[in-house]
Amino acid sequence: MSMNYFTSTRVNPMIVDIVLLVVRIFVGFAMISHGFPKLMELTSGEEIQFFNFLGLGPRFSLFLAVFAEFVCSIFIILGLFTRPAVFFLIITMAVAGLFVHSGDPFPKREASLLYLSVYLMLFAFGPGKYSIDNMIARRRESSW
Repeated sequence: MSMNYFTSTRVNPMIVDIVLLVVRIFVGFAMISHGFPKLMELTSGEEIQFFNFLGLGPRFSLFLAVFAEFVCSIFIILGLFTRPAVFFLIITMAVAGLFVHSGDPFPKREASLLYLSVYLMLFAFGPGKYSIDNMIARRRESSW
């Protein structure tokens, strides 16, 4: 990698694929750390105190958050069903950052908005070469 790389607007596909892998793994495990406590709350049998988005009820709203933050994060780490999984997380982080914490100061909203921005990038760029999605796509193309 020459010094020109730092001033160029071109991208190196190998670097992009490695960065997408690292980002997927990091953001996936980071979000699981938010989803796991919600999963424990959902399965505790205790009364659910959770943001009632669209009047769906706190239990169902918590279920949707657990699905996105825990289950979809596993898919993102694997690079499996990446864009659909990221879509659910985009919705979840938009709700958290723009509705749940709308009255809070920026530092309280910051994490959900940062996750939202990372998920938007993953949605745009996809999972990259080092993903199960890519393996499936290559198999599909070779069978044509």
